Amino acid sequence: MRSRKFLLAEQTTLLWDTPGLVAGVDEAGRGPLAGPVVAAAVILDELHPSRGWPIQKAHGGPTREALRRNPRQGAVLLIAEASVEEIDRLNILQATLLAMRRAVEGLRLKPAKVLVDGNRLPVLDVLAEAIVKGDATVPAISAASILAKVHRDRWCADYDREFPQYGFAAHKGYGTAEHLAALRAHGACPQHRKTFAPVTEVLR
Repeated sequence: MRSRKFLLAEQTTLLWDTPGLVAGVDEAGRGPLAGPVVAAAVILDELHPSRGWPIQKAHGGPTREALRRNPRQGAVLLIAEASVEEIDRLNILQATLLAMRRAVEGLRLKPAKVLVDGNRLPVLDVLAEAIVKGDATVPAISAASILAKVHRDRWCADYDREFPQYGFAAHKGYGTAEHLAALRAHGACPQHRKTFAPVTEVLR
């Protein structure tokens, strides 16, 4: 038999929560020195609940690739970007929120509520909640995190073929020692974020 405490907690949730579809949102690529910031929005099929997303998020490339090629049955998803030009014009935080808003607004089904990883929310016309470390606790956010990361990793692999001297496929745009050395040796390429300090320094 359920305890009275549990029933009260359950009723409290039902009173304020909006019924309907729930989307999870996360981003990838805030920290790198180059390339777009990517956001994904995912609505999971509640009739076929997804299990194990937080565990799978910690796995490497093959698991992420499998999920990207074959999302869970019935899931609705959208991946969006904010460009390097938008990052330099708006700043990385505002560009990230812009990509998140694009991802949510691009979903073919409109969610009743959006759960966003972190502590900041994009401007949306639906109920939204920020959840710190939500990618480890909320399956839809975990799914969005994986999809955004896979999409950005693919961007890095593609761009590496065009500018192999920078090593994007290996460091994914982050400011590693190898990346910084390549910046000093070759200067910035068109996809480097000009407002990020290590890039700004080589442009002087």
